Amino acid sequence: MRTRNLRLMRVLFIVLMSMVLTAAGVVAEEKRDMQGWGLDDPYNQHYDVKEFEKVRVWVIRVVEVVPMPGMSPGTAVIAQERAGSEEFEIHLCPTWYRKPSEVMLKKNDRIKIKGVWAEINGKDVFMASKIKKDPNFEIIKVRLTKDGTPFWTMTPERLAKEMSQE
Repeated sequence: MRTRNLRLMRVLFIVLMSMVLTAAGVVAEEKRDMQGWGLDDPYNQHYDVKEFEKVRVWVIRVVEVVPMPGMSPGTAVIAQERAGSEEFEIHLCPTWYRKPSEVMLKKNDRIKIKGVWAEINGKDVFMASKIKKDPNFEIIKVRLTKDGTPFWTMTPERLAKEMSQE
């Protein structure tokens, strides 16, 4: 009987430790993914709502980028304002929030972007708050237009509220 109880305690201990280690790994993974994308991180400080603009562009491709050294990867659209003009990056969000494959855009799509221009690491990029393919079809919304708050930093309740409004 005592041997059986000892075995049961060992099994329970192993299961409990596995659960603790798994939970610790998930928390560590979430912190790593948010690296550089937090509300108060330097990258987000480049979003100046006073510089808000709307621009129509042509999509070249959707890619994964690292906006600043040390940041986790992000999703971006490579675009140009007109055929033959210089290509530029439109930064959307961290890849864990939305992967490039989840952005339903393809080459030569005409889109309207809202957001701000910023100089990051010596190059001009557009930090998007919203992308629309046509007036009635919103592709992606990643920030509040009024203050630039990234959706990926919001609580699930606030995010649900913002996504239901338009």
